[in-house]
Amino acid sequence: MAAIICGSLAFDTIMTFEGRFADQILPDQLHILNVSFLVPALRRDFGGCAGNIAYALKLLGGTPLPMATVGNDGADYLERLRTLGISCEYVRQVSDTYTAQAMIMTDRDNNQITAFHPGAMMQAHQTRIEARPDVRLGIISPDGRDAMIEHAAQFKAAGIPFVFDPGQGLPMFDGADLARFVDQATWVTVNDYEGKMLCDRTGWTPAEISRRVQGGLVITLGAEGSEVWVAGQRTHVPPVQAQAVVDPTGCGDAWRGALLFGLEQGWDLVRCAALGSRVGALKIAQRGPQNYQLDFQP
Repeated sequence: MAAIICGSLAFDTIMTFEGRFADQILPDQLHILNVSFLVPALRRDFGGCAGNIAYALKLLGGTPLPMATVGNDGADYLERLRTLGISCEYVRQVSDTYTAQAMIMTDRDNNQITAFHPGAMMQAHQTRIEARPDVRLGIISPDGRDAMIEHAAQFKAAGIPFVFDPGQGLPMFDGADLARFVDQATWVTVNDYEGKMLCDRTGWTPAEISRRVQGGLVITLGAEGSEVWVAGQRTHVPPVQAQAVVDPTGCGDAWRGALLFGLEQGWDLVRCAALGSRVGALKIAQRGPQNYQLDFQP
């Protein structure tokens, strides 16, 4: 069975700053912030949440159907997806703009500063979700605002269970918007910072959110593992030790690809989160969001 993955396809320009951001920024001068970072290492990777999640799900043996939009420079990305055996039937190319671009700078403590140009992603709402017999579930990951709203409603109308994964798109929505997403979704997943913002804007605790969705809520905690909330009950899922900490870019997406694979298999949320920790540990040991390989059978 297949999973529709709504989100961005993007080119990631990844830069490495060998110092610490905190050492270069004066807290009492933030109102006139003007800093420059020397980045000796720079590379360009295939990225975007939909692409990264699809890559992880395909590695695990799932069937991803990314739903995204690329621009007039997106031919290489389309060819990459096809080479990986990932269907492009829901990927639309538009000619009057660029593919989304993320400029990501990482310091020695794996803190990141990102600038994101949405480009073609802002037209993602023009592709519609319809019910089909081979689609078991889906995910709403960061995308254009209209696309996230419309695709969530379309998943609900089609009777397709889906994960609400707002990620860096969460600040676009107020409490009423987020409450509607939660009530439409079957599962919700956020990192710890996003989880605090989600709770603040909706006025709900993690326990309350987990009671509003049939499947549950997961809050990922980076190196500390994750919290799984089901029907108001919390379970801590421990992390998996990575062989090396090289690049955090795409770790959350690798985790979410594993989540989708586990949900496709009918696993409980704790087992899905444990697999996510294993895949995230593999990803963080490799540079780029789509350059790691599995060393185990799921």
